[in-house]
Amino acid sequence: MNLMPKTELPLTLTGRDVTAVLGPTNTGKTHLAIERLLAHRSGMIGLPLRLLAREVYNRVAERVGIANVALITGEEKINPPGARYSVCTVEAMPRQTDVDFVAIDEVQLANDLERGHIFTDRILHLRGRQETILLGAATMRGILEKLLPGISVITRPRLSNLTYAGSKKITRLPPRTAIVAFAAEEVYSIAELIRRQNGGAAVVMGTLSPRTRNKQVELYQSGDVDYLVATDAIGMGLNLDVDHVAFAQDRKFDGYQFRDLSPAEIGQIAGRAGRHLRDGTFGTTGHVSGFSEALVQRIESHAFDAVKILQWRTARFDYSNLDALKRSIDTPAPIEGLTRALPAVDQQALEFLSRDPDIAPLANTPERVALLWDACALPDYRKIAPAQHADIIASVYTDLVEKGHVNENYMAEEVRRADSIDGDIDALSRRIAQIRTWTFVSHRPGWLADQAHWQEKTREIEDRLSDALHERLTKRFVDRRTSVLMRRLRENTMLEAEISPAGDVVVEGHHVGRLDGFRFTADAQDDGTDAKAIKAAAQKALAAEFENRAERFSASANGDFALASDGTLRWVGATIASVVSGEQALKPRAVLLADEQLTGPARDKVAARVERFLSHHIDTVLKPLVDLANADALVGITKGLAFQLVENFGVLQRRDVAEEVRGLDQDSRAALRRLGVRFGAYHVFLPALLKPAPAGLLTLLWALKEDAKDRPGYGDVVQVLSAGRTSVVTDASFDPAFYRLAGYRLLGRRAVRIDILERLADLIRPALAWRPGTGVRPDGAYDGSRFLVIPAMMSILGATADDMEEILKNLGYRQEAVEPAVVAAKLAELEAVANAALKQDVPTASKVPAAEPVGPGFVNASTIEAVVKPVADVSPVVAVTTEDAPKPILLWRQARFDNRNNNRGNHEKRDNQRGGQARNGQIEQRTARPDRPSLPQNERGERKEHFRGKGKPAGNERFKQDGAKHGGKPQGQHKAPAKRPEREERPVKIDMDSPFAKLLALKEQMKK
Repeated sequence: MNLMPKTELPLTLTGRDVTAVLGPTNTGKTHLAIERLLAHRSGMIGLPLRLLAREVYNRVAERVGIANVALITGEEKINPPGARYSVCTVEAMPRQTDVDFVAIDEVQLANDLERGHIFTDRILHLRGRQETILLGAATMRGILEKLLPGISVITRPRLSNLTYAGSKKITRLPPRTAIVAFAAEEVYSIAELIRRQNGGAAVVMGTLSPRTRNKQVELYQSGDVDYLVATDAIGMGLNLDVDHVAFAQDRKFDGYQFRDLSPAEIGQIAGRAGRHLRDGTFGTTGHVSGFSEALVQRIESHAFDAVKILQWRTARFDYSNLDALKRSIDTPAPIEGLTRALPAVDQQALEFLSRDPDIAPLANTPERVALLWDACALPDYRKIAPAQHADIIASVYTDLVEKGHVNENYMAEEVRRADSIDGDIDALSRRIAQIRTWTFVSHRPGWLADQAHWQEKTREIEDRLSDALHERLTKRFVDRRTSVLMRRLRENTMLEAEISPAGDVVVEGHHVGRLDGFRFTADAQDDGTDAKAIKAAAQKALAAEFENRAERFSASANGDFALASDGTLRWVGATIASVVSGEQALKPRAVLLADEQLTGPARDKVAARVERFLSHHIDTVLKPLVDLANADALVGITKGLAFQLVENFGVLQRRDVAEEVRGLDQDSRAALRRLGVRFGAYHVFLPALLKPAPAGLLTLLWALKEDAKDRPGYGDVVQVLSAGRTSVVTDASFDPAFYRLAGYRLLGRRAVRIDILERLADLIRPALAWRPGTGVRPDGAYDGSRFLVIPAMMSILGATADDMEEILKNLGYRQEAVEPAVVAAKLAELEAVANAALKQDVPTASKVPAAEPVGPGFVNASTIEAVVKPVADVSPVVAVTTEDAPKPILLWRQARFDNRNNNRGNHEKRDNQRGGQARNGQIEQRTARPDRPSLPQNERGERKEHFRGKGKPAGNERFKQDGAKHGGKPQGQHKAPAKRPEREERPVKIDMDSPFAKLLALKEQMKK
């Protein structure tokens, strides 16, 4: 929004590429606009009513799909990403757009005192890149040609005749009549009278919510009632099957005064009679005497006075201050043919607020002035006094300025007050108007902290109130005993049945049941004489529908199907089949859920299509597992390992298949890796299955095989995986298998994702493989045989220190509690040795100051002095001797073969990274013990073996050595290599003035 003041410039208007399609009602103008809209790659159409916008939106969405159409109104926004077409109310249309086509309907409303200036603005400024169409009454021709030089005008004749039928009593009006009145009391009294005399009437008023109006219109359209009592809301393009329009009132309040209807307004409303080529009539009823002959002639010939002037208001607002804004709003019309509009609701609210001593001081910057004007756009749905409406805007604006958004408590209280379906028609109407106010607020960008929540909440309440209001109106004004269905039954005529696209089965306009997929569910019915005839008509319609649906079903794309977590297969939302266990877990069966009417070839087509989708779905979602099951090229141990992976749904604990993994050669490993298998320290698994979709399908297939859908925890663990949890506290009531199927490993009271356990192994390996003096000490390394828990380990697992203790124990590690001072002294000693070694490489002392050494391996005084606290913070606590004593630190080691920690490395990680490619020819690889990091490899790809004790080999009991090198002797006869002489340890000289001296002295003192 531009906040700088602007001067109103003379308008330069042109009608180039603009077409005006003008004529009376029932000329097909809206239909033409929709066709032209869809002829372009992108476009926008503006309509005068939210109800009409919803109707056009549905028509366009049926043609191009809901993903390509947006619906934008003040209270509702459906805006799919990449939507090519927009259906809007005129107020919701932008002043400028970048689409190929633009259409504006009912442009004669530019002369309306209340809304006219908005229509005028869009008519003058909004254009499509290629085509712009203005739709409206023929009375607009002169003013449009004057304001838009060069505009092309097309006039369309009415498709049917409209004639005057005189005046009749309400009780003698013909069926399919719309009776027009303008006061709610008059509407209700007429509807009551019609109910008593003719069975009932639907009610349509502008104060009703769009949802209620839709339901009332449907009540009339379906034939449940033959009469419609309405205000002039029906004159704005609603498509109704009306044969006759009767005026019970010819005066209305236009927002400023009571006045007589103009001939053009009467013609607009009367024109609702007749559809397409069917003629219509109009007349008067009630207290309105007949129309004059001159008026009748004008209406029948559609000859009305031309519109001479359009309402106009500037769009160039000056936000410098409140006075400047009000002056800019009052800018006079720039050209002849436009007149400055009377103060609308927003301008009236601004006038009140500018005099409010609490609000005016807040609007002290251009941005806040603009925000106030934006708040004043809040519509007055309740039609209350301007001062009361301004109070609501003041509360909203104050919150926006002071808090940045509307106060949640204030919003909640206002919404709560409207959330009640008790009361009569008037009470419900008031609550609907109130909730529509907050629905509008919820759709304003940036006005609410949790915008999506309030949009859903207010929409839910409005729908509930609308449904309750429709129920009250129907109960009050409709006698279903005289419905069309009963009338046709009494006439003993053949009943007509039809099935809507939504599956509703309707017999003579009477809803008798619903067709869901291929199953029909009848409504609960009385044992009346009509029940048999209704059922017979429904079955006749269903027989043909089943054949047609089977054809459409067999040709449906895979995207039309969905397999739910409970094994239910749906087709565009309708339940079609239930998936059950088959002979193999990956090949389940589908049981059709269809009535007996689906037989023969039609049933075969449906069953075949279901099987094709089910097979495609499993092959797509579980592709790695299916590929592994179908890998016929695998042989021997490799094929056996693949079979076990398939049988266990893609996850094996490595200790369970240690011998098989150890027996794999390099080519076999490479073959399995190409199929997506990963050899981890703790598991052999398929990483691609550790996602919500594969995990959910695996859980379903296993549950079908084990008849476990009713077991506790079914589907719950998959939701945890979808939330991205790397570990979770287990629920003892859940079946443990559900954790495994979702890719989790149970370790005590926590379940950890198996790929995260491999990342944990990647952190532990370097900590155990490191030796003092062999390089920079990795995080967590201690003395080469033990390691410390570091924050990175807890971070990837999302675990606490206590959780880590339990996880490591269950992975086979053992703990040792050590006093913090001992740990600190040991770390200080290691750092001192590392620092001394690094200092020897420094040419002069001046290059690296001794007091604050820098570089890898160095630590400063503050780091060493604080070493106890950070170690204690990240290590599990095992004991506390006194209240002031420091907590012991836990050091972790392998449960067995501890001396082999010297040579544990990153065998599997390097093996996976190399993808099975050896540096020097073929490499024979072996598997590390399950549940602990693997041993490192030498340059030839062989694992390094280390001796301990009396020359016995550690780990494997024999070495795989080159026979030529050792003279072909049996492997068990090789002698252990000679023990290397121990190097004499040279004392490390420590400067007593250095920051390490105090800690070393503490260590010596503890030894004593």
